[in-house]
Amino acid sequence: MVKKIAITLLCTALGTSLYGETGKSFIGFESGYATVQGDIAGSFFPSQHIHGYKGSGVEYGIRIGAKNEEWRATALWNYFNNGKGNSTQFYEKKVVSIDNFVFHSNQSDFQPFVGINLGYVNYQSEDNIDVSGVLYGAQIGILANISDNIDMDLQYRYSLADAARINHNASFDHISSIVFGINYLY
Repeated sequence: MVKKIAITLLCTALGTSLYGETGKSFIGFESGYATVQGDIAGSFFPSQHIHGYKGSGVEYGIRIGAKNEEWRATALWNYFNNGKGNSTQFYEKKVVSIDNFVFHSNQSDFQPFVGINLGYVNYQSEDNIDVSGVLYGAQIGILANISDNIDMDLQYRYSLADAARINHNASFDHISSIVFGINYLY
């Protein structure tokens, strides 16, 4: 609960600091292709690697945030469920990301960006794995200004997780995503 409150306060502080005379708030939707990776160790020898699990499928979510000419701060909620028979995997993540536009120009309709992300993930799988933990990583992408009130972006996001079951025989390692997003600016 404390982590959720801290992420919410961080997003609010970043959003209000970015929102100035030239800044805008936004709300949006994103969807992408994600790959998740983790490991299960043996119960008698926890350091012995038994098998890794890897799944892929569509993730989708909503986003809110603020941006100006140089920066963008976004709060994201993403959901993933590949629902593939014996290898069903599910995660829900809440993330705050901060992006820096590489070229600060109001003249260009395309703006490349790099950024970092920090959040919290809950992962569950058909293998009776249910872990939660901190998620952190980076992203790179390009933003396209479609109109004064609409922008779209395409990005690659990579996040590491610090999530392990209490008895440490299972862990959730990372998420790799290619994401398309569309935002309404107001």
